[in-house]
Amino acid sequence: MNKRLSLLSLCFAVSTAALFIRPAPASQTPRRIEITAKRFQFDPEAITLKKGEPVVIILTSLDVPHSIRFRDLGVEVKASKGKPGEVSFTPEKTGDFIGHCAVFCGAQHGSMTITLHVVG
Repeated sequence: MNKRLSLLSLCFAVSTAALFIRPAPASQTPRRIEITAKRFQFDPEAITLKKGEPVVIILTSLDVPHSIRFRDLGVEVKASKGKPGEVSFTPEKTGDFIGHCAVFCGAQHGSMTITLHVVG
C-alpha cells in the first residue's frame, strides 16, 4: 500500500509541476542587416527595426576605413576595405537614431550619416 501511495504522490507531483513549467521560448535568430560604406555615404541611408528584435549589422567598406556609431544606443561597428565589421544588439527603445561615421574619412566626413528607425 505504501508503494502505491508513494507512486500516486509522485505522479501527482509531476503532473502539478508540468502545469507550472513552460518551455523556454526559442531564441530568435538575429536579423542580418548589410550596410555598405563609401566616401561619403551609407547604403541604405535608413533602416527600420522593431524594438526587442535582435539584429546583426554587417558593415562593408568599399574604399577607406569607416564606422557607424549610434551614440544614443551605445552601438558602434568599424570596417575597412576587404575587412567587414559586425555588431550584434537588440534595440530596447523606440525612436529615430542618427548614426555617424566615427572614423575620419575625408573632407565630407561630417555629412556621412545613416538613420535607424526603431518602432514598437
